[in-house]
Amino acid sequence: MRIFNDVRELKAAAGEHLGHTEWRQITQEQVNLFADATGDHQWIHVDVERAKEGPFGTTIAHGYLSLSLLPSFMTELVRVDGLAMGINYGLNKVRFPSPVPVGARIRAGAELVDVKGTPAGYLSNMRLTIEVEGQAKPACIAETLSLYVPAESP
Repeated sequence: MRIFNDVRELKAAAGEHLGHTEWRQITQEQVNLFADATGDHQWIHVDVERAKEGPFGTTIAHGYLSLSLLPSFMTELVRVDGLAMGINYGLNKVRFPSPVPVGARIRAGAELVDVKGTPAGYLSNMRLTIEVEGQAKPACIAETLSLYVPAESP
C-alpha cells in the first residue's frame, strides 16, 4: 500500500505507478450473488453446464462485477491521511478488453494520472488496470475519480 501523509504528497505523485494489489480468485458464488443483486442472469455468467460449450469454455464474471471491485482494490493500493473525507466521485473511461473466467485470479495496478484542486477539495484521477493471471490482455481498465477533502487547508 502506498501511504500519503496529505493531499500535497498525493498531488506530487501524479504520473507515478502506485503498485499492485494481492491476487484474489473470482468464484462462481461471487458471480451468482452479483447476478442476483443486479438481475443479470445471462447464461454465460451463471449456467456452468451451458457455458462449457460457450465461447470461453466456462462461465465468466460480469464486467460490472470486475468494476465493482475497484473500491476494495483502492483500499489495498492507496491511503491518504489528513482528510476530513474521501468521496467516490465517479469514473471517466471504462473498458473491458478481456473476460474473467470463473476460477481465475485477478489483481489491480494503479497509476495516478493527476490531482487537481477544486473548490470542494482535490480531485484525483487514478487509472486502475485489472489483470487476469496468465492472460496478456487486462480484464478492465478504468479511470476512477476520488474527491479528497483535507482536514485542514494545505
